[in-house]
Amino acid sequence: MKEQTQPTLIVLFGASGDLAERKLYPALYEIYKKNGNKPFVVIGCARRPWDHDQFRAFVESSLRETLDTESKGFLQRFFYYPLDVNHTDAYHELRDLVEQLDRDYHLKGNRLFYLALAPEYFSTVTLNLKEAHLTETNGWKRLIIEKPFGKDLTSAKALNDDICKVFMEDEIYRIDHYLGKEMVQNIQVIRFANPIFESIWNNRYIANIQITASETIGVGERAGYYDRTGALLDMVQNHILQMVALTAMEPPSRLETEDIRDEKVKVLRSIRPVTAECVADQIVRGQYTRGLLANSERAIAYREEDGIAHNSDTETFIAAKLYIDNFRWSGVPFYIRTGKRLKTKSTQIIVQFKNAPLNPYLRTFNGEEPNLLAIHVQPDEGLTLKLNAKRFTEKWDTMPITLDFCNNCSKEDYGSDAYERLINDCMHGDSTNFTRWDEVALSWEYVDGIIRAWREKPIPLNFYEAGSMGPYESDQLLKKDGCEWWPLMKLS
Repeated sequence: MKEQTQPTLIVLFGASGDLAERKLYPALYEIYKKNGNKPFVVIGCARRPWDHDQFRAFVESSLRETLDTESKGFLQRFFYYPLDVNHTDAYHELRDLVEQLDRDYHLKGNRLFYLALAPEYFSTVTLNLKEAHLTETNGWKRLIIEKPFGKDLTSAKALNDDICKVFMEDEIYRIDHYLGKEMVQNIQVIRFANPIFESIWNNRYIANIQITASETIGVGERAGYYDRTGALLDMVQNHILQMVALTAMEPPSRLETEDIRDEKVKVLRSIRPVTAECVADQIVRGQYTRGLLANSERAIAYREEDGIAHNSDTETFIAAKLYIDNFRWSGVPFYIRTGKRLKTKSTQIIVQFKNAPLNPYLRTFNGEEPNLLAIHVQPDEGLTLKLNAKRFTEKWDTMPITLDFCNNCSKEDYGSDAYERLINDCMHGDSTNFTRWDEVALSWEYVDGIIRAWREKPIPLNFYEAGSMGPYESDQLLKKDGCEWWPLMKLS
């Protein structure tokens, strides 16, 4: 983690919310501990009629598993301002508190505004910040905005237009917490720092790439939001496509923010659009029914969840085959899948390499399997390389062997949380692991194409039992290409 060198005032909208409690306050606490006396101050804004002490008690409760002797000094840096984000006049009083704390803590006018709010308030808050002159400062100003960034390309453009009336593009940090995960950031290093991989990272040697983001949980308290979005908008438009871009991008000319982003944009621009003619062959939609989970817990169906209509056709699972039409990847299918109430909680990228042509060993040996490279994103963090070796017998049979590396298998502190890393990056003005507007726009363009194709030629909603790995049709999507989903690997 970089050392924080600049004092910062963080104005956090949505300070009483679930995201702030579960992720943001623990992340800020770790940043505080690792940066000694380099100050940041937080103003929490929400509708609850709290005072400073009540807010600090809420923050303290979110840290109950990590509190230590340094917590008192940390909590004293938190202040609260009750705010209805729709009331423009209230922002002027917020400005008074901001300016007072800026003077008291010598923050040099550096202001970070974090919108941990429902997306319908993003434009409102941003425009009100400008109207109240909160964005007029002698220091720097930055905006962190959570997903979803719009609900389609049209709404995303409108939102971006509003935000750009207040902040420049290089001041806008559109957060995708997957980009803060250790192994997602490691994709580039694994490829470009290892000639053994980069030299064969193309359509001559790779048969297919499989990206899975599976969850064992259901929709829980997010039912209202999730039923309006589904797996396509909740996961594919952001997390999945970002992993596709990082896996497929060309080496950047320099390890600079804009050079890396430029290469990701080239990938997103090269993804073959989904049309009504091909949507049934490339996309599978699914929804979970009752089933038995791995821990023997019985799960109810999606349509039985609180807040879900009994006839909802929202997909809780999606699998897709996509192609990247460029020189490196022409003809290589990228298979993606994501869903809820699946058998295993895991996010993995599995690269399947081609078998060597006319290899006498492949005609002689029995039981050979393709070489696989698995990048474990979560909950395990690490790598698995699967090779073939001769069995230790007199027969010429092969057996698969695996070479594993695990970053977080021990109980020791192994690194930073994704939110900790990303907030710290924002404080330093490093936007490498945040999404640029053209990345967002191209992602929406691809997803909007899928939705248009569904409208022109509806595809069925396939059902799968909770505790499985998705509907039967997901397996058939690969089988018709002579492929199969590889079992998700585990690190030891």
